[in-house]
Amino acid sequence: MNQEQAVKKKAIVVVSFGTSYPETLMLNIESVENRIRAAFPDYEVRRAFTSRTIIKRLAERDGVRIDNERQALERLQAEGYQEVYIQPLHIVPGAEYDKVKGFVSQYAQGKEKAFEKIRLARPLLYCMGQDNHPDDYEIAIQALATQLPEADSASAVVLMGHGGMHPANAAYGVLQLKLEDAGFSNVFVYTVEGFPSLSRIINKLKQKQVKKVTLMPFLLVAGDHATNDMAGEAEGSAKSQLLAAGFEVDVYFRGLGENTAIQDIYVDHLKAAISHPPHGHRDA
Repeated sequence: MNQEQAVKKKAIVVVSFGTSYPETLMLNIESVENRIRAAFPDYEVRRAFTSRTIIKRLAERDGVRIDNERQALERLQAEGYQEVYIQPLHIVPGAEYDKVKGFVSQYAQGKEKAFEKIRLARPLLYCMGQDNHPDDYEIAIQALATQLPEADSASAVVLMGHGGMHPANAAYGVLQLKLEDAGFSNVFVYTVEGFPSLSRIINKLKQKQVKKVTLMPFLLVAGDHATNDMAGEAEGSAKSQLLAAGFEVDVYFRGLGENTAIQDIYVDHLKAAISHPPHGHRDA
């Protein structure tokens, strides 16, 4: 292969935290990857997970080998790819996104001539409409609206996010405000490992005299957190707490990756990264 042909080799790495649930992997991650393949037929599309635990579990249990973000880029470099774009399927720019961003920065700034061009696209929620950037929150809310049940004053939807100690946890508070601004007064957001808490939401549901609650994961995949923390039978699950508080509870057990409007957002973020460097990122 001559150099001219090598330069034309372009790839997209679709990075997610990952899941050990095979059906969920197919419905929520593979479906997004396939959407990206259809939108970018001239690019090789590869999968990478950031969770070493999930990668190890899949290898030991199923004999399935999945690259982490480092291995995926090293493999593309070894295979002579010159132009690489990374699309994270993360919801917010938190710890897992930072892990990818840090490694991409090493390639963009330090590993000379590894790639002619390397760019990192943004996760689902990043820009808030400031400085001529799109409002990722408003766009995500419009996509979410396609899976919400019909509005009813006696009913509410409670979205479960992941959350954590990272400052990006503030995205869930922003999402709540943006939902209210968009007219979704009976849609509430809580997180498993951060703020807002479920107890705060339960108080608000009581104030509004809500009778029925639909629990819905605001996560890429309906995996461990959705199965146990949200819909589990244990006393501490969101479902159990809501039932104990006197609400009728329905569960919408699908990850955001199944929502075609959400898939389209990731495609759009990738298009933006390919056409110009995303806000806050440097080109190679």
